[in-house]
Amino acid sequence: MNYTDKMLRDDALKGKNIVVTGGGSGLGKAMTKYFLELGAKVAITSRSLEKLENTAKELETETGGTCLAVACDVRHYDQVEAMRDKVIAEFGTVDVLLNNAAGNFISPTERLSANAFDTIIDIVLKGTKNCTLAFGKHWIDTKQQNTNVLNIVTTYAWTGSAYVVPSATAKAGVLALTRSLAVEWAKYGMRFNAIAPGPFPTKGAWDRLLPGDLKEKFDLAKKVPLKRVGEHQELANLAAYMVSGFGAYLNGEVITLDGGEWLKGAGQFNLLEAVPEEMWDMLEAMIRSKKSK
Repeated sequence: MNYTDKMLRDDALKGKNIVVTGGGSGLGKAMTKYFLELGAKVAITSRSLEKLENTAKELETETGGTCLAVACDVRHYDQVEAMRDKVIAEFGTVDVLLNNAAGNFISPTERLSANAFDTIIDIVLKGTKNCTLAFGKHWIDTKQQNTNVLNIVTTYAWTGSAYVVPSATAKAGVLALTRSLAVEWAKYGMRFNAIAPGPFPTKGAWDRLLPGDLKEKFDLAKKVPLKRVGEHQELANLAAYMVSGFGAYLNGEVITLDGGEWLKGAGQFNLLEAVPEEMWDMLEAMIRSKKSK
């Protein structure tokens, strides 16, 4: 057995109905796949219905499970409520909410517009708040027990990090939300936990954040004491355990999964201090050109 192997027994999530925001790609897709393999029904959400439907079909074919695609912009509470109601109409209940939807800009803060800053806050913090309130209030009203929320934060949620200030600000808020509601809403049968991943590269997100040869110039594996980045199955294993019945006594906890990175040097992106102004200009131009295609 090694860290790329699957951890839990095959029926560990049988009977669980799970909603994964940002589930159409990357880490959300990896966690969704493992949940399906463990017997859960999973609804995945994001803004792009076409992308979600393609992912859902792919995962159903690979796992034999049930994956429901529901378009939703988590920044808008009415859309979140509509998504919740659609999933409940299809599945009957929802037992687990995984707040995974995120966004990020790598940039000197003075280069960011107020709108760009707001975009990240709205997706990460407001989106997590919207989903948590929509599902949490429903669980309270229906007196549903044994529910739980798993939030994806970052290690710089408690240290802060230069060059990703909107993300650090938003993730710190999500961390506070997690710990606060773990105490306040435990009486309603809810658990709240979070995972703080280190570098787990996904092609889409990391190509946007570090396009061109910047991924080589700023190899984040070099900052990790274990000298490697994370494998998606490692994160999926941890997430599955935390939302399963095996994690029933885990509440209000944030588990760091980063190979010791944050202990070695706080602020995942602080090394970008070495980027000269002309390279920031080039990076900004590359990102703009990608977005315009």
